[in-house]
Amino acid sequence: EVFLVESGGGLVQPGGSMRLSCSASGFTFSNYAIAWARQPPGKGLEWVSAISPGGGTTFYADSVRGRFTISRDNDKNTIDQQMDSLKSEDTATYYCARKVFSGGSWSPLTATEYRHRGQGTQVTVSS
Repeated sequence: EVFLVESGGGLVQPGGSMRLSCSASGFTFSNYAIAWARQPPGKGLEWVSAISPGGGTTFYADSVRGRFTISRDNDKNTIDQQMDSLKSEDTATYYCARKVFSGGSWSPLTATEYRHRGQGTQVTVSS
């Protein structure tokens, strides 16, 4: 069974930084692309970053490009997202998700590419 567990959320002031982690198990981690999505209070899910199975290719939504950095450690089965210059509009529950299939085509920030998702971690950006 696929398990994804997010951690690292909390309260941070605007302009601050936070690092989220996602620990994965139950599948061959290095074979799958992984993405981070977020859901602000009362709004829909936004896919903000994604990384290829080997870690060599990354993608970002315009809303976070230049501020967020996704990375992975295939030896530890973990995905991190470093978030800098945080804004109030970054307040959301953040989820990591695994691509449905290990191969094939890939639209990195498209919801239908991902099936498995963790329980999420709350990030609140507020003074």
